[in-house]
Amino acid sequence: MIVVRNVFQLKFGKAKEAKALIKENQRILKKYKYGAARYLTDVTGPFYILEMELTAKSLADYEDQSLKMMNAPEFGDWYQKFMPLVESGSRQIYSVI
Repeated sequence: MIVVRNVFQLKFGKAKEAKALIKENQRILKKYKYGAARYLTDVTGPFYILEMELTAKSLADYEDQSLKMMNAPEFGDWYQKFMPLVESGSRQIYSVI
Protein backbone atom coordinates (compact mmCIF):
# COMPACT_ATOMS: atom_id res chain seq x y z
CA MET A 1 0.00 0.00 0.00
CA ILE A 2 1.14 3.55 -0.67
CA VAL A 3 0.20 6.96 0.71
CA VAL A 4 0.27 9.96 -1.62
CA ARG A 5 0.38 13.44 -0.16
CA ASN A 6 -0.34 16.37 -2.44
CA VAL A 7 0.81 19.45 -0.57
CA PHE A 8 -0.50 22.83 -1.75
CA GLN A 9 0.88 26.19 -0.66
CA LEU A 10 -2.19 28.36 -1.02
CA LYS A 11 -2.05 32.03 -1.88
CA PHE A 12 -2.35 34.36 1.10
CA GLY A 13 -5.96 34.60 2.25
CA LYS A 14 -7.28 31.84 -0.04
CA ALA A 15 -7.66 29.03 2.52
CA LYS A 16 -11.39 29.61 3.03
CA GLU A 17 -12.08 29.38 -0.71
CA ALA A 18 -9.92 26.26 -1.04
CA LYS A 19 -11.68 24.56 1.85
CA ALA A 20 -15.04 25.25 0.19
CA LEU A 21 -13.84 23.42 -2.93
CA ILE A 22 -12.84 20.32 -0.94
CA LYS A 23 -16.44 19.09 -0.71
CA GLU A 24 -16.81 19.30 -4.47
CA ASN A 25 -13.55 17.40 -4.91
CA GLN A 26 -14.72 14.70 -2.48
CA ARG A 27 -17.85 14.12 -4.59
CA ILE A 28 -15.74 13.74 -7.72
CA LEU A 29 -13.34 11.31 -6.02
CA LYS A 30 -16.26 9.24 -4.78
CA LYS A 31 -17.94 9.19 -8.21
CA TYR A 32 -14.80 7.83 -9.85
CA LYS A 33 -14.03 5.45 -6.96
CA TYR A 34 -10.66 7.10 -6.45
CA GLY A 35 -10.30 5.92 -2.89
CA ALA A 36 -10.33 7.58 0.48
CA ALA A 37 -8.88 11.06 0.82
CA ARG A 38 -8.03 13.09 3.90
CA TYR A 39 -7.51 16.83 3.88
CA LEU A 40 -5.15 18.48 6.34
CA THR A 41 -4.46 22.15 7.06
CA ASP A 42 -1.55 23.73 8.87
CA VAL A 43 -1.48 24.32 12.61
CA THR A 44 2.23 25.15 12.78
CA GLY A 45 4.90 25.75 10.16
CA PRO A 46 4.27 27.62 6.90
CA PHE A 47 0.87 29.31 6.65
CA TYR A 48 -1.86 28.41 4.17
CA ILE A 49 -0.92 24.77 3.63
CA LEU A 50 -3.58 22.36 2.38
CA GLU A 51 -2.63 18.71 2.11
CA MET A 52 -4.63 16.03 0.33
CA GLU A 53 -3.70 12.53 1.44
CA LEU A 54 -4.71 9.54 -0.69
CA THR A 55 -4.07 5.82 -0.36
CA ALA A 56 -3.71 3.25 -3.11
CA LYS A 57 -2.87 -0.45 -3.31
CA SER A 58 0.25 0.21 -5.41
CA LEU A 59 1.93 2.80 -7.62
CA ALA A 60 0.31 1.16 -10.64
CA ASP A 61 -3.12 1.45 -9.01
CA TYR A 62 -2.45 5.10 -8.15
CA GLU A 63 -1.43 5.80 -11.74
CA ASP A 64 -4.57 4.12 -13.13
CA GLN A 65 -6.83 6.02 -10.73
CA SER A 66 -5.07 9.30 -11.51
CA LEU A 67 -5.46 8.88 -15.26
CA LYS A 68 -9.20 8.27 -14.88
CA MET A 69 -9.55 11.33 -12.69
CA MET A 70 -7.48 13.60 -14.92
CA ASN A 71 -9.68 12.70 -17.88
CA ALA A 72 -12.95 13.29 -16.04
CA PRO A 73 -14.68 16.50 -17.20
CA GLU A 74 -15.78 17.26 -13.63
CA PHE A 75 -12.20 17.16 -12.42
CA GLY A 76 -11.08 19.57 -15.14
CA ASP A 77 -13.80 22.02 -14.13
CA TRP A 78 -12.89 21.71 -10.46
CA TYR A 79 -9.17 22.07 -11.21
CA GLN A 80 -9.78 25.35 -13.08
CA LYS A 81 -11.43 26.76 -9.94
CA PHE A 82 -8.82 25.40 -7.52
CA MET A 83 -5.53 26.24 -9.23
CA PRO A 84 -5.91 30.06 -9.07
CA LEU A 85 -5.88 29.65 -5.27
CA VAL A 86 -2.52 27.82 -5.25
CA GLU A 87 0.91 29.41 -5.07
CA SER A 88 2.88 26.14 -5.41
CA GLY A 89 2.74 22.48 -4.51
CA SER A 90 4.55 19.20 -4.19
CA ARG A 91 3.80 15.50 -4.04
CA GLN A 92 5.19 12.93 -1.64
CA ILE A 93 4.65 9.21 -2.12
CA TYR A 94 5.28 6.80 0.75
CA SER A 95 5.26 3.03 1.04
CA VAL A 96 3.30 1.82 4.07
CA ILE A 97 5.28 -0.73 6.09
